[in-house]
Amino acid sequence: MRAAVLLIGLVFAAPLATAEREVAPGTGSLAQAVAGAEPGDVLKLVDGVYHGPVTIDRPLTISGPRGAVIDGGNEGSVITLIAPDITLSGFTVTGSGHVNQDLDSGVKIEKGADRALVEGLLVTGNMHGIDVHGGRDARVVGNEIVGTQHPHMNERGNGIYIWNSPGTLIEGNSIRYGRDGIFSNASSNSIYRGNLMRDLRFAVHFMYTRNTEVSQNISVGNHLGFAIMFSDRTKILHNQSLGDREHGLMLNYANNADVTGNLVRGGTKKCLFIYNAHKNLIWENRFEGCGIGIHFTAGSERNVLTANTFMGNREQVKYVGTRHMEWSHEGRGNFWSDHPAYDLNGDGIADSFYRPNDLMDQILWSQPAAALLTGSPAVQLVRWSQQSFPATLPGGVRDSFPLMRPLTIAVTDEAKSFEAEVQGRWAQGNNDDLDAADFTAH
Repeated sequence: MRAAVLLIGLVFAAPLATAEREVAPGTGSLAQAVAGAEPGDVLKLVDGVYHGPVTIDRPLTISGPRGAVIDGGNEGSVITLIAPDITLSGFTVTGSGHVNQDLDSGVKIEKGADRALVEGLLVTGNMHGIDVHGGRDARVVGNEIVGTQHPHMNERGNGIYIWNSPGTLIEGNSIRYGRDGIFSNASSNSIYRGNLMRDLRFAVHFMYTRNTEVSQNISVGNHLGFAIMFSDRTKILHNQSLGDREHGLMLNYANNADVTGNLVRGGTKKCLFIYNAHKNLIWENRFEGCGIGIHFTAGSERNVLTANTFMGNREQVKYVGTRHMEWSHEGRGNFWSDHPAYDLNGDGIADSFYRPNDLMDQILWSQPAAALLTGSPAVQLVRWSQQSFPATLPGGVRDSFPLMRPLTIAVTDEAKSFEAEVQGRWAQGNNDDLDAADFTAH
């Protein structure tokens, strides 16, 4: 009986054994504090430099101000988590190694380090910023991640790299420079929400990622906004691509996606590029001011496009194929800024269908030199005859129920200021189309 009472007393007393300890800066001081801490302890850092690298092998909270700097000395990863229930908060992490194949990182969350929380850090001067590498249910929230500016972009690291880490929440982070902002590979069942990504190759890059939400993120001045590749059941909701270079949004071998409420605006060669992607819902998006509103190719089928706005694109649609594609759903199509239509009954649906491309467009795509004949009487006669006799038209896109009013998507003042900074960035230099087959280089 006395033994049982003693055991119960020890169980209830265990939480009281946790302690809050201040750790002084210096070489090895943080590693020694970790080695001497009990599970659940709180280690408080102060301004100064803590020389690493350091491995956290027990559940701890480590917090401190930005002036507390953990410096890895350019060797491996600065902080490696190998135990569950670890929290890192507030301080600065810098000085990882720069061996890309080893995924040297500011913070590395290994398999078994489940439920990690990394919040409010400044992560700068590292190969990769934060590597979630097998740990489940990680939360990476409100961090500022500044990557490297190596002149060869593919030799930089990613801001946040997620590999085989289901349940990850990436929210409210600011990511600038480096290669990709968020790179998700072979992962699932996660949420990447409300992040700001600038001056990168891709803002968000998916490879073999399933059942994951990408929502309310802002991509500004990147080479490509949102690249969803070889992935299934992605929710791409209410994101913004502002002044990106090649594509605002790309679906490449991506199926069963919900693409809703997104804005792609300005500077981009293609607002939306769909390559061999099937059974996707593309609904209530605004594609504005691009070279091509949507490029649709490689046998992509059974996609639903409805209630979208195509506004002021130099070419609204590029569809290379002979199939007949209907881009309306249940009597509701899309808004096309170049469709001169009437709505006599006032139901919001144009009284005439919209067809963006004709036979001459397909000739020009396959034979660019034919552009010299665009204004010739022969070309104008072919186009007139196709308008007058629709039976002569080849397969292609048709919207039978075009909308009369465009969709408006608000942009915050902060995002507008970043957009203004990159205006005209891509006016000079090579703006050739990227080859989707090259995007597997990570």
